[in-house]
Amino acid sequence: MKTFEKSIIKDICIITMLLYSILALSKMDYRPLEVGGLSCILIISSYSIISKFFYKGDKFLLIIPLFITQFGLIMIYRINSALAFKQIVWFVLGLGIYMIIVIFLRDISRLEKFKYLYAIIAILLLSSTLFFGKEIKGSRNWLRIGKYSIQPSEIAKFFLIFYLASAIQDVKDFKDAVKISIPVFICIGLLVVEKDLGAGLIFFGIFITMVYIGTSDRKFILASLGVFIVGSIFSYFKFAHVRTRFAIWIDPWKDKYDKGNQICQSLLAIASGGLFGTGLGLGHPEFIPEVHNDCIFAAICEEFGLLGGTALILLYLILVYRGLRAAINAKDNFSSLVAVGISSMIGFQVFVIIGGVIKMIPLTGVTLPFVSYGGSSMILNFACLGVLQKISEARRTVVYE
Repeated sequence: MKTFEKSIIKDICIITMLLYSILALSKMDYRPLEVGGLSCILIISSYSIISKFFYKGDKFLLIIPLFITQFGLIMIYRINSALAFKQIVWFVLGLGIYMIIVIFLRDISRLEKFKYLYAIIAILLLSSTLFFGKEIKGSRNWLRIGKYSIQPSEIAKFFLIFYLASAIQDVKDFKDAVKISIPVFICIGLLVVEKDLGAGLIFFGIFITMVYIGTSDRKFILASLGVFIVGSIFSYFKFAHVRTRFAIWIDPWKDKYDKGNQICQSLLAIASGGLFGTGLGLGHPEFIPEVHNDCIFAAICEEFGLLGGTALILLYLILVYRGLRAAINAKDNFSSLVAVGISSMIGFQVFVIIGGVIKMIPLTGVTLPFVSYGGSSMILNFACLGVLQKISEARRTVVYE
């Protein structure tokens, strides 16, 4: 198995250097090769440490995100080289957090007893932007600390997962289910007020998935869906920004030069890429507003084609599968539910942003995990990978690869 893993790491490095070489030639600049070389060093060194000292876990939980991250770094460099150098710093910090968790977190099950603390932290994080937040792209979901901005909703997702993993085990009847739901719907309500609709949808997706896996009771799911539908209808009539997002989704071409411009340009980019793409460096991602974070998938489809976009989606599907596989083989229920929560978080986030870019659902400002530009998202996702890695190490039975 190790030979197979090493072969994949080698192939990832070859593909990475090949793509950066294309960028170097197209820009007549050697700096892309520096970024590619540094990326390969990070990939090889992080895999070597995990495979040598923590060989019991599922290494593909690291290998796959390392490859996905390169999609993002290459496209960000293609769009804006200055942002790419910042993003690689976040990549290094994310890997550092991942390593700290893998090395120092001994037993995930010890964290089960702090469920109310997790709920309080999640609510406080989301509430903080109401008082101290900065509005960016119409959503008041950012905190400014010096020259850096952080997105509390990214961190709150992490604590929400731990809260639910602990609280769901205490559910015996419908009354218990209502009790554990209160903090979740408070969080979603705060996100709606802050105009962060994408994060609200992801929070709800995590909640529904974890409750269903943890209880296997459809009544809880149907009741939660009912509350969510009623809340959505209320939000539509109460908040103008919800109506605006819905109207853009129905017909973005009606306001293609203003509010609908982003989704229209994304659709045009995907269409112009066709099946095989225009080629790296030959598209026009600069026409798409916020292409480096919200709509980076459209830029990937334009230059790598539908095949490139599909390959990226398949990598995400494999990553979610490996996360759920870790959940099935976890040594205790708490660890299993945490793995389910993290896997569903990644899956729903990919669905929400890609679904928005292709106009399947209303476009919302969330990041594509490991690909979009942003420090909060990169660090949070690698922290989650570290937790998944620890869960995969402490499995209840031996599972053959």
